[in-house]
Amino acid sequence: QVQLVESGGGLVQAGGSLRLSCAASGRTFSVDAMGWFRRAPGKEREFVAVISWSGANTYYTASVKGRFTISRDNAKNTVYLQMNSLEPEDTAVYYCAARRNSDGDYRRWNVYDYWGQGTQVTVSS
Repeated sequence: QVQLVESGGGLVQAGGSLRLSCAASGRTFSVDAMGWFRRAPGKEREFVAVISWSGANTYYTASVKGRFTISRDNAKNTVYLQMNSLEPEDTAVYYCAARRNSDGDYRRWNVYDYWGQGTQVTVSS
């Protein structure tokens, strides 16, 4: 099992920045990639970004490309999501997720095996 704990959410004005952290524990050696998803009120869970275990490969959804950066520190078993130029449309609960293998589309939530509890991000206009 892998446990994921997110932190770093909060309230910020449009144009501001936040950095989310996701600390992993347990059988972290079994993890192939880690990603961030979000769910806005009244909407479905949405893929945001993913990073491979080595950190060599990253992918983003179009709406955050150029504003968000995903990174990881394997020594700390932690993945980060640096969010800049935040917009009210970024308001959502953000979830960290981990997957054990590379099978399936990384943008689909159901290919991930482990999830954190979520952290709220609210961007005011």
